Amino acid sequence: MSHTTIHPGWVRIFHWINAATVIAMCLSGWQVYDASPVFRAIRFPASITLGGWLGGALLWHFALMWVLVANVIVYLGMGLVTGRLRNTLLPVGVCAIARDMLAALQGKLGHEDLSQYNAVQKSAYLLALADLVLLVLSGLAIWKPVQFPVLAGAMGGFDNARVVHFVAMAVIVAFLAVHLAMVALVPRSLLAMIRGR
Repeated sequence: MSHTTIHPGWVRIFHWINAATVIAMCLSGWQVYDASPVFRAIRFPASITLGGWLGGALLWHFALMWVLVANVIVYLGMGLVTGRLRNTLLPVGVCAIARDMLAALQGKLGHEDLSQYNAVQKSAYLLALADLVLLVLSGLAIWKPVQFPVLAGAMGGFDNARVVHFVAMAVIVAFLAVHLAMVALVPRSLLAMIRGR
């Protein structure tokens, strides 16, 4: 068995901080959402929310926002400086995504070398990173629409920014669900993210 490092220590640290922060932000965000739902038919049970009440949830959400923003900025910076982002997530093309998606649906997508991401993984991680940026920008448009009028305007105004934020949250939750399902199918990937190999 190879002892080659798949994920350096800094990648693993940022991964786990990001995972914990995103999950906690979803839980606190759901408490905030329930105070004034965007979609009346969608409510989140209090048992899966964080904060206990609107004020508490807002405190959690804003505190975690700074952790998420700092974590993503430093992660992207490290990824660019070390070349890891380019080496692991690029190139990715439509044909490669279609080919690997078909192979995955047929149960023929190999996972022997965990250091090499397939096109579906690359596109999913790129989507998740872009979605996190959209979550932060739409969150700023909701939090400070007067201070960020251009940003709020780009989202179509305060109410539309709330819809964008909700949809972006749903995308990241879907990503997490698929990510966890894939980890269950390939448990070695969890070990690699814990011990690096």
